[in-house]
Amino acid sequence: MKIAILRGSPCRNGSSSLLADNFIRGAVEGGHEIMDIDVAHAEIRPCTGCKACGFNGNPCALNDGMAEIKAQILMADMLVFVTPLYYFGMSAQLKMCLDRCCSINRQMTEKRMKSALLASAWNEDDWTMTALEIHYETLCKYLNFENKGEVLGIGCGTVEKTRESHFPQMAYQLARAL
Repeated sequence: MKIAILRGSPCRNGSSSLLADNFIRGAVEGGHEIMDIDVAHAEIRPCTGCKACGFNGNPCALNDGMAEIKAQILMADMLVFVTPLYYFGMSAQLKMCLDRCCSINRQMTEKRMKSALLASAWNEDDWTMTALEIHYETLCKYLNFENKGEVLGIGCGTVEKTRESHFPQMAYQLARAL
């Protein structure tokens, strides 16, 4: 299976990257092909809402790095959303990338892709990830994604805390179970 990892953290070596790296290790060991895409540092601009794309695959009016990212997304069988938790949602960088995917809504919906969510948060409260979980579940319903799982790393405020937690192993096991 071709898996596109969409890294949405502005911190390249942070806790969410640690989760992504462990997922990738498990996926590669399982024989899957990985496309590791750093959307947080890509040259992309926010959607302007111009509707030039018609939400059905027409070219986007913006000419930036998103065209290549969308091509990679459409080559994938599975998308893995990787994000730190920022104010109880995904990072702005990952959200901007997803907003720009409106031009390929139809293609993604028809493809019936698989997906997973890897997230890390400083906070340890049991409600910490609730808003992100609801957003992700709604995204899966809207785009006909088959949710293969979520690793929601609470109490992962530093890489050291994350490394010492069970969340990296959970990310690895999620990938191995694919």
